[in-house]
Formats: sequence, C-alpha cells, structure tokens
Amino acid sequence: MLFEAELKKKSYQVIVNKTASSWEVSLKETGSESEEKLVISHKDFEEADGVISFLFENHSYLVDTVASGTDYDVFTRGSYRKVKIFNDEMLLHESLKSGKAIGGDSGLTSGMPGKITKVLVKEGDKVEEGTPLLIMEAMKMENEMKATGEATIKKLLVAAGDNVETGATLIQYEK
Repeated sequence: MLFEAELKKKSYQVIVNKTASSWEVSLKETGSESEEKLVISHKDFEEADGVISFLFENHSYLVDTVASGTDYDVFTRGSYRKVKIFNDEMLLHESLKSGKAIGGDSGLTSGMPGKITKVLVKEGDKVEEGTPLLIMEAMKMENEMKATGEATIKKLLVAAGDNVETGATLIQYEK
C-alpha cells in the first residue's frame, strides 16, 4: 500500500507490503534518490487499544497514535510528532467531504485507482460548479465526480469501462 506522509515540512513516500511473515517498508524522501528499506516480522508486532508495540533491530518500540482525518499525533519513546498521512482512500474521502472534485484549474484527475462507470458530459458542454461530470467506482463505492467551478469541457480522456490509475487526468476543461 502506498502512502504519502509529511513530517517537519518534508514529504515522504512510504510503501508497505504485507507478506506471510512480515511487513516490508520502503521509505523515500520526495526528490531523493536514496531509499530506506525495513522488514518487521509479524511475530515481533502487537496491537491493542490503538497502541502498537514492535521489536526492530533488538529495540522495543511502543507507538500510540491519535488520528483526525489526515493528521496523526504520534507518541513514541518519549517523543511527540504531528504527521500528515495521505493514502488513496483519504485523498478521495477528503475531496468528497468538500463536495468538490479532485482536480486543478484545467482538468479533473483521479485521486485513486478505479473504474469509470459513466461519463455524464460531452466535449463542448458548459458546466457550473457542482455539476456531475462522471461516476467512478473505487473501493466498491460509486463516486460522483463534480466540476470545481464554471468551465467548458475541452476533452474527455476516458470512457465508461476504462480503468484508471491514481493521478490520471480524466477530463480537460477550460475555466
């Protein structure tokens, strides 16, 4: 699973893969070529009441987190940090909570992988803020993606049935 995290004004890409016996964690600072890889055995890991305890390189760690949206307060080894963590699901939920689509000034982009189930506009259509543009199925939910403001649909880059990846441009428009 891919995450993006922010800590002390630095951004990181975190990839966590669960295998039969361990978690393989890859940590890379955005813009850096170096990558740190860690392996944590399942037998060295316990979770209870929101607190995680694990052994790593012969050291014991107790981690307590309190989440609020994408913000996490993390307490460990007498230290406290505020960390922002974004995964595909959180990006999608944050955009849907705001009632806005995921997108910039010139297009609608996918906040997570999914399948386009219906395109609701045509090239040349003029739309207003909040106008439904398309429906995308992601995480077993149908999500209506809406216009972020008044615009004219310039180009449709997807059709019903298309599978899309995170960050893919779905529709180009002009404000």
